[in-house]
Amino acid sequence: MSMFGDGLDKAVQKAFTRPAPKSAGPQMRYMVKQLGGTKAVADLLGMSQRQVERYVTGKAKKPRADLAARLEREVTKRWQPQIRAKARAKAASTGGIVIDVRARMGYTAPVGSTDQDRIRHLTVGLPARYAARLFDAQEAGASDDHLREIAADALREVYFQDGGRRAGSLDQVRMLDVEHLEFDL
Repeated sequence: MSMFGDGLDKAVQKAFTRPAPKSAGPQMRYMVKQLGGTKAVADLLGMSQRQVERYVTGKAKKPRADLAARLEREVTKRWQPQIRAKARAKAASTGGIVIDVRARMGYTAPVGSTDQDRIRHLTVGLPARYAARLFDAQEAGASDDHLREIAADALREVYFQDGGRRAGSLDQVRMLDVEHLEFDL
């Protein structure tokens, strides 16, 4: 499970104009349409082509829990790609992104300052350039650790340094033990 990647995906999903299909039949039909055939869906989901056909025709209705979760994840990943792209582009160019995080945070600072890690709950609007960095890194397949570093760098500039008005000698912010994370566009 990727906490930061999933959080970014959930933020973008809030822009959807229609809900994704919820039951197995419509989900399978959607996947068959997207991938161009039952064989491709069967290979993706790790099941037989015949079983996919049963869901498409309505003969099978209730998938096992693990299959239902995989199917829902794959449908959601592909649902409304143009809406998803517009939401990402808007956040990356003008809108920015809001991060709500509760984590243990500290920073590297000069000797004599209090840089001990402590639990903080922050809700901060990040500029569009950081939204662009997060989305670009996610699209490039960046790890959760790399996405966390980008978010920590954004919090360093926006929250800790207040856009350059304070804590100018602050080098690096550490974000550890993330308890809660949510993004919003």
